[in-house]
Amino acid sequence: MKLLHTSDWHLGRSFHRVPLLDAQAAFLDHLVATVEAREVDAVLVSGDVYDRAVPPLAAVELFDRALHRLAAVGVPTVMISGNHDSARRLGVGAGLFERSGIHLRTDPEGCATPVVLNDAHGDVALYGLPYLEPALVKDTLRAATAGHEAVLTAAMDKVRADLAARPATTRSVVLAHAFVAGGEPSDSERDITVGGVSAVPAGVFDGVDYVALGHLHGSQRVTERVRYSGSPLAYSFSEADHRKTMWLIELDGSGAISADERVDCPVERPLARLRGRLDTLLEDPALERHEHAWVEATLTDPVRPADPMARLAARFPHTLNLVFDPERPPEDPLASYAQRLRGRDDHQIAEDFVAHVRGGSGPSDPERTVLRAAFDDVRVDESVREVSR
Repeated sequence: MKLLHTSDWHLGRSFHRVPLLDAQAAFLDHLVATVEAREVDAVLVSGDVYDRAVPPLAAVELFDRALHRLAAVGVPTVMISGNHDSARRLGVGAGLFERSGIHLRTDPEGCATPVVLNDAHGDVALYGLPYLEPALVKDTLRAATAGHEAVLTAAMDKVRADLAARPATTRSVVLAHAFVAGGEPSDSERDITVGGVSAVPAGVFDGVDYVALGHLHGSQRVTERVRYSGSPLAYSFSEADHRKTMWLIELDGSGAISADERVDCPVERPLARLRGRLDTLLEDPALERHEHAWVEATLTDPVRPADPMARLAARFPHTLNLVFDPERPPEDPLASYAQRLRGRDDHQIAEDFVAHVRGGSGPSDPERTVLRAAFDDVRVDESVREVSR
């Protein structure tokens, strides 16, 4: 069976205030064309269909057109909700869509109810695990704790129980939206940390033949059977070196991956991250190849130059982001402060602040627990507000 694995469309998202709907439409054209040209048996969409819980009308219309076209080609599509989606909104009409071969899986209670397809070798059971917000689904799934690993383990236990009741020859595929340990993140994914932990071990998914992941925006293998397709477009400059693709996976009669291929997505405009003093960026002939790219420029001039954006735009007309990181001597306190913050998450910065105001004495273990709980509560409150919109 030939499966096309994609995720993280983020319909309605812009890139540094540049609308991306045309580029997203071009990707969906490419998706449908690939389904037809490569004789795909099923399309897997692993969450974050939209960029926010209440997407703009133009994004909804684009999604509607995509569903109609996928239904028209007669190839089943299995789609789950991600952490950016409103699961309840995305799931509206799921029963009707099912009749057209569009299978929306947005309800955690349906984790163990697969879409069953078949080919010459027998059945393939495709299980859709929507994004599982631990605090909201712990009781539904009867998970041991309100953590990512616990709720995914509970969901996968249900999947494995259902699979065990099916013929031994049944092959299995799971769609999930999560941060799996070993995956490489980028700057454009929303934080899903709970209790200071966001990643779950790949072993949670043991017992199935292929795991089609969404959430991380870079295409990558966590293991041979556990993979991210990545987003079809770049949504941050941290993705400048990404090759945007979909996975084309073939399962043989035993459930082994007999063939795999990364199918390239169309690139409207490449990204470039430039760094250096302004005069160097304006004069270096080696940078000519970036003159038509979307550009993020980091200026290292010790003194901020005059009109830097206008001057950069004269050579790089698609400059979207300007960062100042002036060269400073190592003993400069501003340099050391920036270095301390670089790469640190909100929890760590908060703990550093406590240590700063106490003259170097950081938070105790109970205080650290309170800080983490406060950050978790804010994140969960935001998730609840999005669900209820």
